Amino acid sequence: MRPDLERLGRYDEHRVRQRLRDSFSPRHTSVITADGDFAGCVTVRPAEEGWWLEHFYLAPALQGRGLGSAVLRRLLEAIDADPAPVRLNVLRGSAAQRLYERHGFTVEVQDPVDVFMVRRPHTGGPPAASP
Repeated sequence: MRPDLERLGRYDEHRVRQRLRDSFSPRHTSVITADGDFAGCVTVRPAEEGWWLEHFYLAPALQGRGLGSAVLRRLLEAIDADPAPVRLNVLRGSAAQRLYERHGFTVEVQDPVDVFMVRRPHTGGPPAASP
């Protein structure tokens, strides 16, 4: 995440750490392992209208190998058992946005730094026909 924040001129070590401390929810956070080693973490916390996907971090050496997709697919399958929208925000220009788009997230709103995305509930039926 640091390279994306630096690219946007928004990196501040204290602010990044404080944001994590303020929003960290151990109860809703899962550790990701790969071959028995720590690979990252992800938080899926209940919200008033659905779920928030937050703090989805993978070790840089493991990115781009399908691990993020596998984790995200598994999380979304579990959420779809009790359909509700899932929201997240990603830094503008981050490669992670493409990952989320491949899994059905669409842009709700964006500002100069953040892109806020949503994935509407999937009921398991065929996709709706386009008008």
